[in-house]
Amino acid sequence: MAASWLLLLLLGVTDGQLQVGFYSKSCPGAESTVADVVRQAGSADPTILPALLRLQFHDCFVRGCDASVLVKGSNAEVGNSKHQGLRGVEIIEGAKTQLEAQCPGVVSCADIVALAARDAVAFTGGPSFDVPTGRRDGKVSNLRDADALPDVHDGIDALRSKFRANGLDEKDLVLLTAAHTVGTTACFFLQDRLYNFPLAGGGRGSDPTIPPGFLSELKSRCAPGDFNTRLPLDRGSGGVFDTSILRNIRNGFAVIGSDAALYNDTATVDVVDSYSGLLSNFFGPYFRQDFADAMVRMGSIGVVTGGSGEVRKVCSKFN
Repeated sequence: MAASWLLLLLLGVTDGQLQVGFYSKSCPGAESTVADVVRQAGSADPTILPALLRLQFHDCFVRGCDASVLVKGSNAEVGNSKHQGLRGVEIIEGAKTQLEAQCPGVVSCADIVALAARDAVAFTGGPSFDVPTGRRDGKVSNLRDADALPDVHDGIDALRSKFRANGLDEKDLVLLTAAHTVGTTACFFLQDRLYNFPLAGGGRGSDPTIPPGFLSELKSRCAPGDFNTRLPLDRGSGGVFDTSILRNIRNGFAVIGSDAALYNDTATVDVVDSYSGLLSNFFGPYFRQDFADAMVRMGSIGVVTGGSGEVRKVCSKFN
């Protein structure tokens, strides 16, 4: 816990306006209200919990954590194909409606996204952790800005570059990818890897790095042209928050290509290996604490604070 508190202190020094308990006086029930909404949604549909985690990732990696992904419009960011399958917006709006009734114009949509993701992690069996709040909502949402999002087709160099552009390193890349320990993916995101992968000798086929038995398993779940069937991102442990995803990546059982790419670079291989060993739970590094710290770092990307931006009345449109 000492490392976590040190991280929060450093965030306070570097930003000065994000802080744990930001709404403790202006809207004391803010965090519990968001938690209640997420808990109820997760009880009705457990698949919404990893979706809320993905929602924050997609928000923060485009223009920073400013709720720009929630805005609707003909040229809004959410219409970009990189956001395909994004879910959970209605959960954020539901929490916002309750908070506007309690504390009008106080709690930003950007903070609700961050708090909902934190709560979703906890409700899937992951770590509980404090989230600094005080974000304001951005006033820009452009379709093409989402082109910068990491993609399932990205190799390790592209992934490292996109994370570094947001102030995150190889350790963060591995830890945040490990969020795939819960949740599913659609066969749409596997079609190229299974049937249209560029081969070294020319032509296209299946990614040759996939073990033959696992390749047959994936093809049996995702036939050519099947875009809608869903399968767990973490083979054999998709409903449990644990380090199984990292062991799967190490052993060649990553479902999507961008996960598999983590085992193609010495820096990320070392991080994957450090958490996937049997003794790491006892002697470190400690995955759950480090994952929580990485979430806090991601939630601080490009935040709008102070007098900038706005606090939207409705998350899907600017004031």
